[in-house]
Amino acid sequence: MAEPRVLTAVPELADPSLVLLTVEEAARRLRIGRTTCFKLVLAGEIESVTVGRLRRVPAEALPAYVTQLRTQLRRRPAVAA
Repeated sequence: MAEPRVLTAVPELADPSLVLLTVEEAARRLRIGRTTCFKLVLAGEIESVTVGRLRRVPAEALPAYVTQLRTQLRRRPAVAA
């Protein structure tokens, strides 16, 4: 009798050679939902390009978005408790 196969969760490795990502791939890299990522793309908060009829996110747009979020966070005045 064959041994049962055990499936383990392996984190998806991001392919660093990809220049353009699908919105779903961008969402996975940012650890946010697909719908949230689409909203950010459509609002222009995350840079995107169209290739034919496809919407793609440049890989370098993700670190730029995170930097933008961190900069906004630093500029907010501290709220006194």
